[in-house]
Amino acid sequence: MSKVTVVGAGNVGATCANVLAFNEVADEVVMLDVKEGVSEGKAMDMMQTAQLLGFDTNIVGCTNDYEKTANSDVVVITSGIPRKPGMTREELIGVNAGIVKSVAQNILKYSPNAIIVVISNPMDTMTYLSLKSLGIPKNRSSVWAALWIALVSNII
Repeated sequence: MSKVTVVGAGNVGATCANVLAFNEVADEVVMLDVKEGVSEGKAMDMMQTAQLLGFDTNIVGCTNDYEKTANSDVVVITSGIPRKPGMTREELIGVNAGIVKSVAQNILKYSPNAIIVVISNPMDTMTYLSLKSLGIPKNRSSVWAALWIALVSNII
């Protein structure tokens, strides 16, 4: 695979991007976030370790610029808020559904053939939402994100 996009540069997204780059799963990893400068800073930090750790994947960070995600082979969606103390699963669904749907629609606009891996919580509901709202085939959206990443890492 030549390009993987990770949407969300929080702990899960940044770790995912770092693992993908370190294992050279793709030639380029794009990390996108809504917070100004966060993904750019994390991408810069990761790129500065490339020589030391021995990988040559290009890591790009961007803020809300979905054009930079264009032609991604795989998109990993990690965006959404974490569950807060006392928050029900239903409340989390209410908030994250809008975020994940918006992200998925923007991704599909620039990478219409991408495989979408949803890690946002609650993962099962967010995967189903992205699958249904985008109308993509089941084989292009996966709830088994960790399994997929491990599988791809071992194949390539």
